[in-house]
Amino acid sequence: MSRTRRRDTTPEMAVRRLLHAAGYRYRVDHRPIPTLRRTGDIVFPRKKLVVLIDGCFWHGCPEHFVIPKTRTEWWLAKIGANQRRDLETERLWTDAGWNVLRFWEHEDPQCVAAVVAQALDSPTQKRVAG
Repeated sequence: MSRTRRRDTTPEMAVRRLLHAAGYRYRVDHRPIPTLRRTGDIVFPRKKLVVLIDGCFWHGCPEHFVIPKTRTEWWLAKIGANQRRDLETERLWTDAGWNVLRFWEHEDPQCVAAVVAQALDSPTQKRVAG
């Protein structure tokens, strides 16, 4: 697990390249709430928008997560804890006035970037589902 990337993953980099090419500027691996030890993958502080690109294994993707054959109970507890933390983080950020967009690593980067751009360009800044 120590070799698993926390930031700059391939799906994250693909989305960041598209957003940057479209002229958007953002913070990477940034804490939206400085006192809370939780970071967003791509953060737009002025727009109060947090983008998360979750790994299918680590966050328990309903389409791609495969239960490991060894240490099954430990892994299920680990993934379950990650999912609970994800929900709590999203609730805390939303309660603080941030919009949160969550995507899976298998989603098309073009589609992800389009949804993020739509959220950024929306005059009402309503929450957009990912």
